Amino acid sequence: MANKKTAYSCQSCGSIHFKWAGRCPDCGAWNSMVEEFSEGGNSHFSRLGDDKTSKNNTTKNTKKADLVSLNGDAKDFPRVKTNLGELDRVLGGGLVQGSVILIGGDPGIGKSTLLLQTAENLSKNNNTIIYISGEESIDQVRLRAKRLGRMTDNIKLASNTNISEIINAINDEVKSNQSRPSIVIIDSIQTMFVEELSSAPGTVSQVRACAGELTIFAKKNNITLLIVSHVTKDGQIAGPKVLEHMVDTVLYFEGEKDLQFRILRSIKNRFGGANEIGVFEMNEIGLSEVLNPSELFLTSYDRDTSGTAVFAGIEGSRAILAEVQALVAPSFIPTPRRAVVGWDLNRLAMIIAVLNNRFGLNLFDKEVYLNIVGGLKIIETSADLAVACALISSARDIALPSSTIAVGEIGLTGEIRMVGNLEGRLKEAHKLGFKNCLIPKANEKNKNFANLRKSLPELNINFVSHVRDLAKFLRKN
Repeated sequence: MANKKTAYSCQSCGSIHFKWAGRCPDCGAWNSMVEEFSEGGNSHFSRLGDDKTSKNNTTKNTKKADLVSLNGDAKDFPRVKTNLGELDRVLGGGLVQGSVILIGGDPGIGKSTLLLQTAENLSKNNNTIIYISGEESIDQVRLRAKRLGRMTDNIKLASNTNISEIINAINDEVKSNQSRPSIVIIDSIQTMFVEELSSAPGTVSQVRACAGELTIFAKKNNITLLIVSHVTKDGQIAGPKVLEHMVDTVLYFEGEKDLQFRILRSIKNRFGGANEIGVFEMNEIGLSEVLNPSELFLTSYDRDTSGTAVFAGIEGSRAILAEVQALVAPSFIPTPRRAVVGWDLNRLAMIIAVLNNRFGLNLFDKEVYLNIVGGLKIIETSADLAVACALISSARDIALPSSTIAVGEIGLTGEIRMVGNLEGRLKEAHKLGFKNCLIPKANEKNKNFANLRKSLPELNINFVSHVRDLAKFLRKN
């Protein structure tokens, strides 16, 4: 009778333990330990838990790793263009052959649509694509492709969730010289399973095992692998520590389902820059590229309304202008509410405290709502100044001067700190017709600032070194 190995896997961080606990010792999550067992000596848990076997294997293995000098020639990674400029930008110039890419996002956000469009574009260059769907039948995929106008013969479909059967099917195509696949799409990894594990599909052990088997096979055969993964309620890819270190690139698909904007953001990229974004618009024919996101996010911007400010941000290598909206209202409850969409709630609490102590704006008995328009999520601390301007404007019902942008980080003492890549921010603002800007006084000391000012003579630059300088600016204008 086969040996049965029992273990407990944390569904939050993916760690494995051989005793159950109410709280995971690694990540501290409560009630996340799930019993998972398998039969036979080939299971993943057996290999992890059998110390004697691993010691014997180490003793018998007499091969040595090849060590080479760091100072040597390196081969360039060949890339394949997807013909989607925004996707190529996020990837760093295109798909790298033999790489593994993880695409995460909420269900229904447009991941499958993006991959179907990408597959159709790649098939035009005589690339053979294999699309494995674990959530939809073949007829459903065909109907969606027909609706989007993406029908092609170079995309081969399969509706299967068994990893062994999927790898065997791909391996048969690899051995065929006529239709050797160059790209494989797995949609989604949560539906796949390995027969040796008795746990349900979607658990951490299954996700780990399936992704590991697929990654090893793709690397060995120089196949580009695109894996779709759903996110958890808190916006993280399920089993993030398990998957993110196994793949070469991690992309997040962001956006609100009731809005047409979609943002593709790179979180990790071994072949390009991280935090690069691509902007798409969802319409009846699928996803369309947005070449100028700033115009998109500022479409409904009202320059004469209080409580609004425009922030000049940097996402990867791209400058983007975004509208910041604030609403300050009287509160009738002991603990006034603070709500934020697209920014950090803790950062908002800090800005409110700084404005109270350093500016004299008391908001502790007011409800405060903050929104980044268009579904954009800002992580830059240089948005502090725009948020402060929006809060002051809403609290005192004074509109900021027309055509004004603000950028700067606020410290706890109220000082405005220097920001990076000021040239790209100001040029983007000037291109969209903004005339005034609020920037930190510290940036004036930059050696390149004089040349920047000469190149943008039409832009009226206002320096602020402390939050109290904002009152002078509002009175002056």
